[in-house]
Amino acid sequence: MISTPLRQTPTALQLSPFRAVRYDSAHAGDLSSVISPPYDDMPITYARAQRGRPHHIARLLYAHDVPAAAGQLDRWLNRGVLRRDPRPALYVYQQRLGHRLLQRGLIGELLLSDESAAAILPHEDVQSHVVGQRAAHMAGLRAQLEPLLLTYHSTDDAATRLAEEITSRRPTASARLGAITHTLWSCTDPVEQSVLNAGLAGCQALIADGHHRHAGCLRLGQERGGSSTWDRSLALLVDSAATPLQLTAIHRVIPGLEPDKAAAAAADVARVRPLTSGPRLPGPDELVVTGNGRAWSISAPDPQALAEALAARPHEWHQLPAAIADHLLLDRAWSVPDLPGAVRHVHDADQATAAVTAPGGGTALLLPAVTEDTVRRLAAKGVLLPRKSTSFGPKPAAGLAMRVLASR
Repeated sequence: MISTPLRQTPTALQLSPFRAVRYDSAHAGDLSSVISPPYDDMPITYARAQRGRPHHIARLLYAHDVPAAAGQLDRWLNRGVLRRDPRPALYVYQQRLGHRLLQRGLIGELLLSDESAAAILPHEDVQSHVVGQRAAHMAGLRAQLEPLLLTYHSTDDAATRLAEEITSRRPTASARLGAITHTLWSCTDPVEQSVLNAGLAGCQALIADGHHRHAGCLRLGQERGGSSTWDRSLALLVDSAATPLQLTAIHRVIPGLEPDKAAAAAADVARVRPLTSGPRLPGPDELVVTGNGRAWSISAPDPQALAEALAARPHEWHQLPAAIADHLLLDRAWSVPDLPGAVRHVHDADQATAAVTAPGGGTALLLPAVTEDTVRRLAAKGVLLPRKSTSFGPKPAAGLAMRVLASR
């Protein structure tokens, strides 16, 4: 049996206990050496290196041959490298940087039925072919190796206090990735599980990360006629009232675009001003173009040009940095094709700037972050943001607590 659903109102968030599959250090070795950053945050060179390790989760997470990876997963289960916890649990999950608490949340199985759909808010558009890839990976493995990340705002102090009290107990698992310590506690007491779930009552959860995997689960459920296998998903829910997630922008690097030409072309559709002190983070109403040690501020888009660039898009997109970046600048002003390799998406502004410092290195377009209130307000209205608009964090590790279907 995989899960024990809790009784809640049909439209409430439902996070069910489940028997997580976890690494057994007696067979797999140090947990820190086998788990990884989430799929989208692992550089491909790092992923390739980790796949050389005997039991590293990257061997499953980045599998090109999914049937072979499914066989590998079965062998790890048979050999005891991975073990299923004996009792259904909700898991309290915490990340710390030294003594500073970064994030604390609950891991369980999140119900994705039509009745609970109103309580789960996607905020970013998805690409159909990527949804298909994620769905095929999950269905082929019959497993989810990393949880969706969602944020909600609770007013239930009892749930918050209990989650904090649980972290004073002996942890179920602990590992380090870089400077961050990831710790997991198992809560198997049905009474405590009910208290933790009470903190979700009446809340709407915003999907912070994992839109394609969420859509993949929905697609699998529809293809299988509402099968109970895929009417739920492994998920981490973080209470923003207790430990709010950080929200940053995702920047664009265009290798084939010269910065001088980018600034000149941008002047046709917006106000462009040189930054004599060099590149910096953009303010709330501007973008910054940089390359070869030079930088320009881009602001006040021409209303007519913006309207034409976003003619088929929601009116709310006219104020969104990613929409202005992708449709007014990349598409209209710079004619950058929407092809693999034409644009790189970089989460760190310093890395984006460093990538284009040398002559011929291309151009970086730095974006300001939108606020969580803006994201949540638009999501509640059904307005999805452009792809690669937001980066919530810190994200959960992959391989710490996995959902592996029992009927493999």
